[in-house]
Parts: sequence; structure tokens; C-alpha cells
Amino acid sequence: MDKLMNQVRELQSISHELLYLGIDGTPIYTDRFCQLNTKVFRLSESLFDRKGETDEEEASLCLALLMGYRATAYSDSNKEAKIQEILDRAFIVLDHLGNSVLKCRLLVSCYSEVLDEELIEEIRRIVDGWGSGRQLSSEEETVVEALKELEDSKL
Repeated sequence: MDKLMNQVRELQSISHELLYLGIDGTPIYTDRFCQLNTKVFRLSESLFDRKGETDEEEASLCLALLMGYRATAYSDSNKEAKIQEILDRAFIVLDHLGNSVLKCRLLVSCYSEVLDEELIEEIRRIVDGWGSGRQLSSEEETVVEALKELEDSKL
């Protein structure tokens, strides 16, 4: 299963790069965009039928696939159906996850697809449970920032 998780991490990484390409003001080169887009699409397609052995692996896989399909410019006739299937899998695994950064990241990704306010409320409950008396990890800070962006975008 290490190979699967390495592929999941790779898909998350290159999807993130593709989603935020040029946002820092650096030029976007067509060849780099095409290369990333193709790689994300192919890796998403190769992982689509895979399943995680644990709830955490399945959640990470669903997160990576949602990121991948959202990031890619390719749109075959099955893309929306695949996203819906991933969402169905994600909603099943979310019920089995403890309150964690992974759960929050998956909730954020699901919200981006379905815009269900209950998902934001669940993220807020988890973040509030982390307490204000301790230093948040960088991953937790990222979740807090994502939550703020979601809340700001609703205004």
C-alpha cells in the first residue's frame, strides 16, 4: 500500500501545483501547464478505481482525486460522474474519520464541489475543538485559513 500512498501524495502535490500555478506572480509557461495537466489527468485516471485499505488511506485517496479532477483542464464525458462517485466514497469515509486535519481537508474539498453549508459547520466544530490555548500546527493553520476563505467567499 506504500506505492498507493506515494501516488496519492504525488497527485496531491502536482494537483496543488497546477491549481496554484502562477498565483505567486511567476509566469505561466504553456509547456509546463500542459505537462502538469497531462500528468494530473493520467495519475487521476490511474488511481480512480483504487481503494484505500484503511479509512485514512481512502480519505487521502478521495482528497487527491477530487483535487486532481478539479485541477485538470481535461473534461471527458465521464468527469462529472467520476467526481460524483468520489464524493459518494468521501461521504462514506468521512463518517469513519476522527476529527483531524485530513477530515477537514476532505470536507473542504467536498464543500468545493457541493456547497453544502453543513460541511463548513463540521469543519468549524473540529477547528473549535482544537482549542485556543495551544499553538496550532502548520497543517492546522492551513485548515483554519481554508475555513476563513470559505466563510469569506459566502459573503
